Amino acid sequence: MQYKDLETFLKDGAAALAKGPVAIILVEDDVEIATTLRHHQQAGFASIIAFMPDVFELPRDLQDVVHRVGYNMAREGAMELAVNSVIAAAPGLWMYYCFNAEYLFHPFCETRTVGEMLSFHTEERRHSMLTYVVDLYSDDLDANPDAVSLDRAHLDRSGYYALARPDINNHNHPKDRQLDFFGGLRWRYEEHVPLNRRKIDRIALFKSKEGLKLCEDHTFNDEEYNTYACPWHHNLTSAICSFRTAKALKQNPGSTFDIPTFKWHNSAAFEWHSRQLLDLGLMEPGQWF
Repeated sequence: MQYKDLETFLKDGAAALAKGPVAIILVEDDVEIATTLRHHQQAGFASIIAFMPDVFELPRDLQDVVHRVGYNMAREGAMELAVNSVIAAAPGLWMYYCFNAEYLFHPFCETRTVGEMLSFHTEERRHSMLTYVVDLYSDDLDANPDAVSLDRAHLDRSGYYALARPDINNHNHPKDRQLDFFGGLRWRYEEHVPLNRRKIDRIALFKSKEGLKLCEDHTFNDEEYNTYACPWHHNLTSAICSFRTAKALKQNPGSTFDIPTFKWHNSAAFEWHSRQLLDLGLMEPGQWF
């Protein structure tokens, strides 16, 4: 299922938006495209939409299950345009977005689908879910110069923290139930990361509605969507395990020569299992047991 461009998809892609949850995969380069798509297919998404340049190839087994949209992610505002176009086309559906070489993990994902989790989340009267972007990186940059290796993936087991999110429209008082989260490679190598890109929180799971807009900083124009929990108790959170920052730091001429290795004393091999992320406090099960 291929669509020439975004306009063609919005006109002819009704089948991709017939049922949720919908996964929107934004492909920036040719790194781990197939594994990203397969991971989210196995997670239980009803539909997967891949926004990707025409020069990249899809394996034959994915061509019949992925809705491929010809799209250039290099242009300014590409993320917001793609996601907001899908939101406007299909209000009322649970949606998710990520980039290639990023992998969603939710509590108990080995035995429960993302749809089951979102059904529970909906019953708690929540229309969005906070996800932490957990940086992954290879422990051997000589063997993996782009820092990407599924077999040798590592993460930081500590060094994460949160700060109150100031409200510029209310004398910079902290916003209700909103925090800015930091950690991982963006914290350890912050001198190479622009200030507005250092946060690791992302509202990656959300229920679309009329007028909802994703902003450049991964927040929404509806403030309640940006909260980490409802007023009466803690809610579920999830994690996106991502090679994206490690790739960028090694591709950037201004940082690559300053980083002979990403390993440090708080590195741990990634086990590709939700239990590790739960034990490290990188996602929370809330009231879902």
